[in-house]
Amino acid sequence: MTSKNDSSVTEFILAGLTDQPELQLPLFLLFLGAYVITIVGNLGLIILITMNSHLHTPMYYFLFNLSFIDLCYSSVVTPKMLMNFVLKKNIISFSGCMAQLYFYCFFVISECYMLTIMAYDRYVAICNPLLSHQVCSYLLGGAYVMGFIGAMAHTVGMLRLSFCDANIINHYMCEMPPLFKLSCTSTYVNELVVFIVVGTNIIVPSVTIFTSYVLILSNILSIRSTEGRSKAYSTCSSHIIAVTLFFGSASFMFLKPASSESMDQGKVSSVFYTNVGPMLNPLIYSLRNKDVQIALRKTLRKRIFSRAKAGFS
Repeated sequence: MTSKNDSSVTEFILAGLTDQPELQLPLFLLFLGAYVITIVGNLGLIILITMNSHLHTPMYYFLFNLSFIDLCYSSVVTPKMLMNFVLKKNIISFSGCMAQLYFYCFFVISECYMLTIMAYDRYVAICNPLLSHQVCSYLLGGAYVMGFIGAMAHTVGMLRLSFCDANIINHYMCEMPPLFKLSCTSTYVNELVVFIVVGTNIIVPSVTIFTSYVLILSNILSIRSTEGRSKAYSTCSSHIIAVTLFFGSASFMFLKPASSESMDQGKVSSVFYTNVGPMLNPLIYSLRNKDVQIALRKTLRKRIFSRAKAGFS
């Protein structure tokens, strides 16, 4: 049985992060722990924002969606990655591989624009009146539309390739550069699409984020009170950390030569935006955010009080 693109390969084998047996169990436990923290942290932040009405502002509206995206694309990649550490052959079907590629691209590109929108939101919050909910919805819809367009471009391009004999993907997920290596047809068009789409989705958000923070900085410098400046810096610092981690690792992964050595380095760098970033984002935004800390304390008090009341009744 052949796939729609007349490929003779009906399934792939994911090579994983490393082939050293002594590292399999420690890495499995490490990434399992990171995944549990990712699920608990992002799901907890989603529930916290939903339950507390004073967090129903543009900033937390976007943070809610960032947590949702992190939760989803981590779940698209990590479970299959964990299987590499416990199975001799981690097999994924051709259709499963294409589905993973699509959703991975969709959520990663959506995150690019979500972080961009959050930078713009910081600029608006500090320099101008807050965004209206209608504008927030338009911006949010734009982020997901860009994710859809980019994911479709990459996936449709991949479906036009043929895979003849080689089926071992030198990665822990169905990523484009290692898949190009397995194709027995020309990948020139695909590489051009990657260059255009990835370049656009890195340059446009980066320029927008940089411009937003230049305007924010100029506004902060005009604030006379030390308390006002400190509050403004605190508002932006969490977002800057998240942006640096995500765009730094993503740029290294895609905007590099496709040699075998850089492919192995790319696997390591992709860990940062597929595993480390989604795990750290809820911690960064909760540990450095007084509103989230207050909401968490209130929610815990309500839970403890309601349980205590139920115990006495």
